[in-house]
Formats: sequence, C-alpha cells, structure tokens
Amino acid sequence: MAYFSYKGRTLSGKGQKGRITAETKKEALIRLKQQGIHVFDIRQLNSVLYKEISFGKKVKSKDFIIFLRQLSTLIYAGIPIIEATTIMKEQMENKVFKEVLETISDDIQSGESLSNSMGKHPTIFPRLLVNMIHAGEISGNIDEILDNMATYFEKQYELRQKIISSLTYPGVVATISLLVTIFLLTFIVPIFSELFESYGEELPAYTAFILQLSGGIQTYWWVILLFLASVIFIYKSLQRQEKYAYRFDLWKLKIPIFGRFLQKALLTRLTQTLSILLASSIPILQAVAVTERVMDNKVIKGVLKESQKGLEEGQSLVKPMENHWLFPRIMTQMIIVGERSGSLDEMLLKVSDFYEKELDNASDKLKVLLEPLMIVLLTVIVGAIVLAIIIPMFSIFEAI
Repeated sequence: MAYFSYKGRTLSGKGQKGRITAETKKEALIRLKQQGIHVFDIRQLNSVLYKEISFGKKVKSKDFIIFLRQLSTLIYAGIPIIEATTIMKEQMENKVFKEVLETISDDIQSGESLSNSMGKHPTIFPRLLVNMIHAGEISGNIDEILDNMATYFEKQYELRQKIISSLTYPGVVATISLLVTIFLLTFIVPIFSELFESYGEELPAYTAFILQLSGGIQTYWWVILLFLASVIFIYKSLQRQEKYAYRFDLWKLKIPIFGRFLQKALLTRLTQTLSILLASSIPILQAVAVTERVMDNKVIKGVLKESQKGLEEGQSLVKPMENHWLFPRIMTQMIIVGERSGSLDEMLLKVSDFYEKELDNASDKLKVLLEPLMIVLLTVIVGAIVLAIIIPMFSIFEAI
C-alpha cells in the first residue's frame, strides 16, 4: 500500500488537496475520480514517514476492542457505516488508528466495502475479523458480528495476559540467574583466580573447573554468542519446514508442567473461536477452516484439518478428536451432546468457560510451584560458584 498526495478540483470548482492510499497511481486516480475530484497533480510519497511499516502492533488491544464495541453500537442504532466510521475517526485518540480509520472512511466513500478496506491493513485488523465482517455484510447482521468479535478479542486478550503473567516470573528469575552467573564468572571469579595462582598449591577439581569455565567465557565469549545465534537461526529455519514445525509444537505440549498449561490455553482458544463463529451463523465447515487458520500449533491444526475432511464426508466434527490424546474426554462428550442437540455453539462456549477456569487454576498453581523452584535454582547457581571460591580459601587460611 502506497501513499499519494494530490491536488485537484471538485465538481463545483473548489480547489482540494490531500492524501490517499492505493496500490498504484492508476488506482488512486480512479478512486479520486469516483469521489468527484478532477486531479491535475498527483505524486507518490516515498518518505519513510508515509510508508505503511509496522514495528509491532501500534494499536492497543483495549483501543481495538472499544472500537469494535462502539462501531457495533452505532450500526445497531441505524447509523450508516460511512457515518459510523467518520464518527469513530473523529473521536479516536490513537494517531495510527485515526489515520487508518481516515483511509477506511475514504474507501467507503468511494464505494468500497468495510471488509475490503480493513483487509488493506493486516497489522491492525486480523484476517479473522475481516472474514467475519465480510460474512456480516452478506448476511446483514454486521452489528451482531462486530459485538461478538469484540467479546472474542476481549477473551483472547485476557487469555494472552494470563499466559504472560504465568510465564513472566520464571522468565525474570531465569534471566536474573543467567546475568548473576555471568557477572560472577567474568568479574568476581577472575579476582580470586589471581590469588589462587599466587598461592601455588594444587586446587580442588571443582574449583579448577569453575576457574577454567570463567577463563573460557572471558576468552571465547564471541564463540558462545555465535553458537547461540546459530542455534536461533537453525531453529527459525527448521520452524519454516512443516515436519519440523510439527515436531517442535508437539515437543512444547510434552514438556512437564508447561505442556499441560499450554494444552489448556490452546483448547480455550479453539473453543472460544469456534463458538463465536458458529454463534455468528457461519457454516460449521467454514468455521472449522477459519479456526484451523487461527490456531498457532501444528498439532491442533492437524486435528482440525482431519475434522474438516470428516465433515465434508458427512462425519461428526468430533471423530478425529476422540482418537487424539490432546482432547480430553469431557470436551469430546460435550461436543457430541452439542451436535445432537443442535446447540453446538452453546456447548463450545461452556467448554471454553470451563477451560478458562482450568487455565486460571493452572496459572495459580504454576506460580506457586515455580516461585520456590526458581529461588532454589538461583540459590544453587550462586552457591555453587561461591563454594568453588570458599573451598580453597580454607587451605590458604590454614597455611597462613
């Protein structure tokens, strides 16, 4: 997407200038002509300031959810989409979001649909939302879908925060442990190393090992950094290959403690997504396909692909899940009941609520379990290095 500045006149002869986004210069001219503007000068803006570059998500989840809620309310109140987007644009405080809404408003004025216009900004509007709005435009219940999607993204945000909250503490302690270890080995141990060398006596094997480790880090630190960079590069490269990506995702689910936590998080996301799609009158086959694309774990994606094939052949959604270790029996039984009763979306919502509570409990247990373990780990690491220094000190004191 490129930005173009233009100068022209309206049909009434009034001079007008501004900025417009389009894929090409020709497309920009066509859209301006549709808006009744006769262009006599148009230039592409090549400055970095005008390029649509995203360094991470520039719109906060809170602003995004509020936007969906308010847009849903305006449309439900009977306000046309073009006026609703204009109102949202005028009251938006986030500069990035405001600029995007301004572009969307221009697109709608030129006859483009809301979903197509949002699709041009993938860093702001997820593909799932764009597809759902497109379905709402066809079915005529766009206000209901926007409200459902606001609820969905709100739950996804809360789910992400729970995961981050659970993993932040061990991550911080692990980082502190690593930094303390590096500090001791590179700054403190070398001081005592010179003292031990001047002492001249043979050092205990354990102390000698720590001193060699310290010397190795100081001398070959660049090799260690190069090795770590190589490991990350290889991991990223292998992750792009389907078979290795599947193995990595499977391995994550098999990690003790963390694997169970990740499993609950994935099942919560799956049931929330599938429930909200079915509640929005999306056909089950299409809902499963969209859910499969949303999930970021290859193992669960594979099961959902099998479910799609089964549905195409007239089988039950749950059949591939029943034979897979990832899906607990209570979940498959609830889905079976939902299919038979014709209330699959409601059953999935109940399942998602159940696993959301399970995730809360797992998060609390994880924090309680990891807190003492990480403290013990930090104590052992620091104590091991300090002990390697203290042991030969006793011999020095005895000699004195």
